[in-house]
Amino acid sequence: MSSVQINGLWVEDSGGAGEAVLCIHGLGGTSNFWSPVLPAFGERRVIRPDLAGAGRSEAAPEGLSIAHHVERLVGVLDALGIDQVHVTAHSMGTIIAQHLAVEHPQRVRSLALFGALAAPAEAAREPTRNRARQARSGPAALQEIADAIVKAATSAETKAERPVALALVRESVMRQPPEGYAHNCEALAEAQPAEVERLKVPVLLVTGDEDGVGTPAGVAALAARLADQRSYVLQGSGHWTTYEKPFECIRILTDFYNKQ
Repeated sequence: MSSVQINGLWVEDSGGAGEAVLCIHGLGGTSNFWSPVLPAFGERRVIRPDLAGAGRSEAAPEGLSIAHHVERLVGVLDALGIDQVHVTAHSMGTIIAQHLAVEHPQRVRSLALFGALAAPAEAAREPTRNRARQARSGPAALQEIADAIVKAATSAETKAERPVALALVRESVMRQPPEGYAHNCEALAEAQPAEVERLKVPVLLVTGDEDGVGTPAGVAALAARLADQRSYVLQGSGHWTTYEKPFECIRILTDFYNKQ
């Protein structure tokens, strides 16, 4: 496993000459969101970037958008000489993944989307902009945001039985660069749906029964727009699926890739 900077993004690359998987984390995440499910990728080459403004990667001075993220990720693939990838994504990353697959269909072999959403609900857009303003007040605000996300975005079962998962979610959000996190909140608030009806690749959809972002109803509506999909709802899981239900996610992902 190597960690390199490509086009301003820090990227973890497992290496190898086999099929590649591009892993796209969500808002408040980093490349580490995928660590619990790495066994599901087998011998495939796994590419895990920290998105612009997240983790170790700096945000663009002019701000961020879904289109900006798509462009930067295509640049990573070009720099690594990778023509086609399987894409797995979480939360805001699923919006990026959908646009990537629609706009660059020749580059994407499949999509595996966790806590997926087509775009934010209209009622969520202004609160997401407000979160950007809160984040800009500094690291103390990120702690408050992290605590609120742990409370609202994880399941009752996780809160009762998985303290390490709670710590992972809190650490991931709390350590985000404030300005970069704010930029990504604004990118999410402005995100629009991709024309997923155009997709011909197989799509895996996984969400939690207590996921208030990629809700089961929202995922079902997204599934209805897709030509080739399979969907799973994990019982006792909130929005942070790979932290809350890692073994179930590994099983589902492994089965999905074995059928490609």
